[in-house]
Amino acid sequence: MGKFNIKINGREMEAEEGNTILDVAKANGIYIPTLCHHPQLSVQGACRICMVEVKGLPKPVTSCTTPIAKDMDIQTDTPVVIKQRETVLELLLSDHPLECPTCDAGGQCKLQDLTHDYKIKGNRFEGEKRKVPVEEVNPFIRRDYQRCIQCSRCIRVCDEVRGIGAIQYAKRGFYQKVSTCADKVLDCIFCGSCVQQCPVGALTEKPSKFKYRPWETKQVETTCGYCGVGCSLTLHTKNNEIVKVTSRDDTLNKGHLCVKGRYGYEFVKSDKRLTTPLVRKDGKLTPASWEEALSYTAKRFKEIKEKHGPDSLGGFSSAKCTNEENYLFQKFVRVNFETNNLDHCARL
Repeated sequence: MGKFNIKINGREMEAEEGNTILDVAKANGIYIPTLCHHPQLSVQGACRICMVEVKGLPKPVTSCTTPIAKDMDIQTDTPVVIKQRETVLELLLSDHPLECPTCDAGGQCKLQDLTHDYKIKGNRFEGEKRKVPVEEVNPFIRRDYQRCIQCSRCIRVCDEVRGIGAIQYAKRGFYQKVSTCADKVLDCIFCGSCVQQCPVGALTEKPSKFKYRPWETKQVETTCGYCGVGCSLTLHTKNNEIVKVTSRDDTLNKGHLCVKGRYGYEFVKSDKRLTTPLVRKDGKLTPASWEEALSYTAKRFKEIKEKHGPDSLGGFSSAKCTNEENYLFQKFVRVNFETNNLDHCARL
């Protein structure tokens, strides 16, 4: 593929053939607002927020679908473009509930952010609003399509990335909505990718409902402990309590999680969890320091090995550990116990 010289907002830059205007703008630190676009998904051009003007073309074009061409001269924030974006936002808001204070997506809603950015204060478009009942029949995902802006990101991620295809568009025109096959109850793997993709409050998570606002939380990066895949997690914590789990797009799992990784965090509050080492004394397990517990364990391993030989010991590892942890564990058993008595739980 060749390279072209183009201009964006008067800046000259080199761009590779095959990229879109939006791709090149992002790569060069030029902001163009989007709602329906995501780099992991197919290009849709549905929201019309990313419109830009190209010199020589009769009208603005969508930057996410328009490939670059040689000597293109692009303007991203002309009065015409800004007016079109304002009109698109007004049209979206004309059929969108204005309930930001009570919406769980408040503070992390892209429509809300753009409305503030473009100072949309009123609405010229009046008329009938869609009436779609809220669906809360499953334990994880709340579906309020009254708030849906029909960007199709949830449909595309479910089909193109997860390979499930649990949701799709139903009906046409004014009555079009995201739905399951034959409008049945949502029955999927509940990975939550659709929720993470939703730019508004149409899809929200029931376990974290009304528990926090984004500015109240602290983000902690960690690794999922449910299996050995090693997915990266972002824990959203409030008052030292996990209120939500997400994952970043730039991690090895590319922001996607399974149902356990995304929603199975309540166990951390279980009163059955061990929070300190226990050492058996006089037939009873009693709390001990890590130093005491490790010293006692090492001593007993040594005694058993000296009395009964290396093959009296063995190691059993877990699929919940990472590959690196399992490697170190087998090394520990082979070198310190001097035995090959090793096994591994292969279940996830």
